[in-house]
Amino acid sequence: MSTAPRHVLLAGATGLTGGHLLRLLQDDPEVAHVLAPTRHALPAHPKLENPVGMIGHLIAQLHGTVDTAFCCLGTTIRQAGSREAFRVVDYDLPLSLGRHALALGARHYLVISALGANASSRLFYNRTKGELELALQKQGWPRLTIVRPSLLLGARHKPRAGEVLAAPFSRLLPGRWRGIEAATVARAMQRLANAPGTGLRIAESDELAALGA
Repeated sequence: MSTAPRHVLLAGATGLTGGHLLRLLQDDPEVAHVLAPTRHALPAHPKLENPVGMIGHLIAQLHGTVDTAFCCLGTTIRQAGSREAFRVVDYDLPLSLGRHALALGARHYLVISALGANASSRLFYNRTKGELELALQKQGWPRLTIVRPSLLLGARHKPRAGEVLAAPFSRLLPGRWRGIEAATVARAMQRLANAPGTGLRIAESDELAALGA
């Protein structure tokens, strides 16, 4: 029996990794329908359902049936403007998406976390990501896949100054610390969704690089 997703929920489709993943899902013959709520409208596609508005409100109003959910939401404290606003995007919304996806019938949730995620970390960013991972595990998912990429590389619509400066150096780092192309992460997530399995799986950045090659 195929484990490939047929009816997909994707949050973060206008972002760097989410944009790549959306195109992969739309091109995948196994995928019949992609529900992708966004703040700004996406190009029309026969498989795409694209509610537009504030993401938090859209998530609360989701309807239909999905079997697989992807969360590619993420920001930085500088972009968000405060720690509180950052936490809304990187903790509250992924957790809310998980609750609503379960209610719609999803059996597999794939979420982008971060290298170094640790609920006990002294670093606010890493601690928030780690707290999200623990909270998601308490939602009771039949299958939960957490991906922890290193610095994401690629051309964003709105470049992040820190990433632009760090990118050349990140390519020289060893193993899971090396920067990774967002397109590679998207391919890895698609392959993880198609692969058989149950329970919790955490994929570190070096594994994502191999899966998405």
